[in-house]
Amino acid sequence: MSRAALLVLADGRFPAGGHAHSGGAEAAVKAGRVTGAASLEEFCRGRLHTAGLVAASLAAGAALGLDPVELDAAADARTPSAALRVAARKLGRQLMRAARATWPSAELDALAREFPKGAHQPVVLGLVARAAGLGPEDAAYCSVYESVSGPAGATVRLLSLDPFDATGVLARLAPELDLVVRQAVDAARGAVDGGVGVLPAASAPVLEISAEVHAAWAVRLFAS
Repeated sequence: MSRAALLVLADGRFPAGGHAHSGGAEAAVKAGRVTGAASLEEFCRGRLHTAGLVAASLAAGAALGLDPVELDAAADARTPSAALRVAARKLGRQLMRAARATWPSAELDALAREFPKGAHQPVVLGLVARAAGLGPEDAAYCSVYESVSGPAGATVRLLSLDPFDATGVLARLAPELDLVVRQAVDAARGAVDGGVGVLPAASAPVLEISAEVHAAWAVRLFAS
């Protein structure tokens, strides 16, 4: 296993389409819930422990070899917002394109055939980790980092926030990323015997509602 593959997968320059999505930050900025580094940190913390935990557990489960079709259905069930389901599948499709060119895999090919319009991004991420020779912890780390780095990067653009301040937010959240990764991997290992129904289903109602509002905007900088 090459841990350097994790750096490639988590690199913001990996062409997986994440740069077009704000993880809910654009709606939060417009609503006045994110106004600077302190409120960005609280936003990212909330996202990490809800949507971030769910996504990381799905990614870890896929990396462990759980049925990706069942995992995709579990992702659907844990994403009430239609706008977020659409965004997750778009991101999954883009990640799939990049990954199949980078780490060719029969499992990725099979998932692409099963979901021609895209599977949920965390499910694809877990299978990509497998294809790259990575494990469930690696998949979970990549997922949780994306869950906070995306909003942080978007807020730099939306508020002209000092990039140093945004990076400081990510650094301060690092111990909590470790915690969520452990929770996600433990849950995924439990799902090997208990089924995908035991995976976390943490709720983030404001993110879900804001995503529906954001999707209706005539003009927006980010896709979600």
